[in-house]
Amino acid sequence: MTIGGRMVGTGRVGRALARVPAPWPYVLGVFLGTKIVFTLVGVLTLAAFDGTGWAPPPDEAQMRQQQREVSPHGWLSFWFAWDSFLYHHLARLPLDEPWTDFAFPLLYPFLARPLAALLGGDTALALLIIANLAFIGVLYYGVRLGERLLTDDRAPVTDRADGSGAAGGSGDGGRAARRFVRYLVLLPTAFLFHAALTESLFLCLTLATFYYAEKRRWLLVGVVGFFLALSRSAGFFVALPLALVLLRQGGYRLHPRALWGYLRAGWPLLLLPAGWLSFMAFCWWQSGDWFAYKHAQEQGWNIRVQNPLGVLWQGLTGAAPDAVRVWIAVLFLAVLVAGARRLGLPYLVYGVMMVLVPLSMGTPVYKSLLRYLLAVFPVALVLAAWARRPQFDVWTTATLAVSQGALFVIWLAYWTHFII
Repeated sequence: MTIGGRMVGTGRVGRALARVPAPWPYVLGVFLGTKIVFTLVGVLTLAAFDGTGWAPPPDEAQMRQQQREVSPHGWLSFWFAWDSFLYHHLARLPLDEPWTDFAFPLLYPFLARPLAALLGGDTALALLIIANLAFIGVLYYGVRLGERLLTDDRAPVTDRADGSGAAGGSGDGGRAARRFVRYLVLLPTAFLFHAALTESLFLCLTLATFYYAEKRRWLLVGVVGFFLALSRSAGFFVALPLALVLLRQGGYRLHPRALWGYLRAGWPLLLLPAGWLSFMAFCWWQSGDWFAYKHAQEQGWNIRVQNPLGVLWQGLTGAAPDAVRVWIAVLFLAVLVAGARRLGLPYLVYGVMMVLVPLSMGTPVYKSLLRYLLAVFPVALVLAAWARRPQFDVWTTATLAVSQGALFVIWLAYWTHFII
């Protein structure tokens, strides 16, 4: 019998798997497979580097000490770095005292609070569990969205006006959807989906909003989008490409009757900016300053909104580490432009926005740019569409796997700041 696009036995295990609805066997298989591979590589890498006489830079040594405080087990603690400890701090701050930390949206650390209570107060483990559950969500919604958008023919990704694409989990759409998920987990720093960071949560909620938008379930889009806006500052910007999905479903007609139809169906999109406004209201309630988050970022990280193209050019002509990271961003933009016809306008706009919005933060973004590029899932859509040619698929998969492996070793071997 065939389950999730693969053959399984007809014995007791096969019968048990047959009762698991698609695409969960594939989703859980990818999750467990990547978890095992990264854990083994991580443990071996730490053993190799920690056994040398090299001394890490002072800031990396401080991070190593924080990791040991999280857990004495290296296979667990190496998933915590820099921002992870800030989220850990936010998740433990008393709620009955004045709040002074406004630089980060609060969804991720606040989700950890009730789970930590169930885990005996282990906030770090709660953060890691939430990130990994969100990664499973990334895989699930990746398959579902890919089934609706991708086929193995030459048609555009959004090849019909209603955006339904290929339905179901089998056939051409199912194979292309699994390729899309494979390329998602092969993006240069996709190992961060396992880390105690917001990457998996943000992308899970993003994919969910697009999936429900393609299904025209706009109230659910708004509810999920509200929390998306609370997961990261770029979240409320997703309202624009989602609105383009709505317009595409109406054939981009702009006469009064069509506009009324868009308003009746798509009013829940207002919940996305409302999500960010609720965080601003929290800042005002605690500090009397609606823009306390902005001022905290300016003071703590020298983040100031500016022209992203200028920041892009400055990085390309700057020091080698910054130039490498910015050239990868340029490569992402090139893939988006080259695949624009297949993507369609909504996903092209989203992809370009998720490259340029982080760059608008200024030069401090260089250290975390590779991390932020994980949100640009339309790149994986384009690669999955191109990879219907087996030779392209093999070489691209191998190249991305080797690249991610090298970056994972860099993440572990005292050069974490190249990634985050």
